[in-house]
Amino acid sequence: MNSFITPAFLAIGMATAPVAQAGELWRATGLEQPESALFDAANSRIIVSNIVGNPGEADGNGYLSVLSLDGKTLTRRWADGMDAPKGMAISGGKLYVADITKVRVVDLASGKLVASIAVPNAVFLNDMTSDQSGKVYVTDMLADTIYRVDGDRPDLFVKDALLAAPNGVFADGDRLIVASWGKGIGPDFSTAEPGGLLSVDIASKLVSPLPGAQKFADLDGVVALRDSIYATAYMTGTLYRYHAGGAPEAVAHFRPGSADIGTDGKSILYVPLMNEGEVAALKLD
Repeated sequence: MNSFITPAFLAIGMATAPVAQAGELWRATGLEQPESALFDAANSRIIVSNIVGNPGEADGNGYLSVLSLDGKTLTRRWADGMDAPKGMAISGGKLYVADITKVRVVDLASGKLVASIAVPNAVFLNDMTSDQSGKVYVTDMLADTIYRVDGDRPDLFVKDALLAAPNGVFADGDRLIVASWGKGIGPDFSTAEPGGLLSVDIASKLVSPLPGAQKFADLDGVVALRDSIYATAYMTGTLYRYHAGGAPEAVAHFRPGSADIGTDGKSILYVPLMNEGEVAALKLD
């Protein structure tokens, strides 16, 4: 698995593309392969996961940082003891972090790692979200699977080929919105068929493609904000916006490496730029 992942992430960083400027508020720098940026509303801060190495290797290098809402680094190494932390979710005063085949649990008040939940049969856990009831969901990108964590118990939530390498996930009312990377992933992480946006009904677990938003990009992070869905395409660095019934439109461009985005739930997106070691804050119109 390591040989499968490493060349892709190293090679992508060598590419160049226009950098987003419209609506950009600030950039936090000095991070180490930031993969996810999560808004912590209760504590008025942004938590960032740093991979620091091969995204699939259990090397003990990963950690979490804390940023202020204006992009200043408050605590560089806030939580340690991880391998390659990626997506995160908050539930019940705890922070849940996807870390290859485990879900790490961090106390939000102290930043101490309090538990590690092994997820049986997991391959490459990626993004996380929590629903209105406090249940946490985590995607397994390389297994077409989403797990649900209730307290300290992980259960298989849905496994479906329609998920097509589910990367980003965001709880939106009674559904999960999923950003799919695509089908037929090659050694360089390119796909035979690009991904798109999906909806998973939480009650029935039915997976449904979102109309007009299929097979358009290898998608990474996703959030719902106002009446739109925003998703990043890691390979191209494109930020897309999708309205129900329309087609995805590119609204910003970064260098390749834009990953699991976060939002303040009002008007701001936080975009990790993994290959740049930065997080960009964008204010929407």
